[in-house]
Amino acid sequence: MVLRIPTIVMLIASNLFMTYAWYGHLKDLKGRHVAVAILVSWGIAFFEYCLQVPANRIGHHYFSLSQLKILQEVITMCVFAGFAVVYMKEPLRLDFLWAGLCLVGAAYFMFRGIA
Repeated sequence: MVLRIPTIVMLIASNLFMTYAWYGHLKDLKGRHVAVAILVSWGIAFFEYCLQVPANRIGHHYFSLSQLKILQEVITMCVFAGFAVVYMKEPLRLDFLWAGLCLVGAAYFMFRGIA
């Protein structure tokens, strides 16, 4: 399990960059032209890819492709929920719980055979 941790840490970090690249401009660049938001987002996404690609390459030694995808989705939703509530000041809704439970089910079915 210890060898899988770098993949998970890198996926979390890449998701922080990705989430900010996709949604941070809605708060921080809302008065700017869309072209500026696109260029800034691309610049931020570069760092996301610098973590995402190696995380998947490392992780593929320990996880199947489907497991990597589900892991990524679970991390994405956790990071997004935190980002939406803490950074974007969106109200915490019960929908986060329901979506999270669906992801827990997906993760269970993908990882139930792993030791």
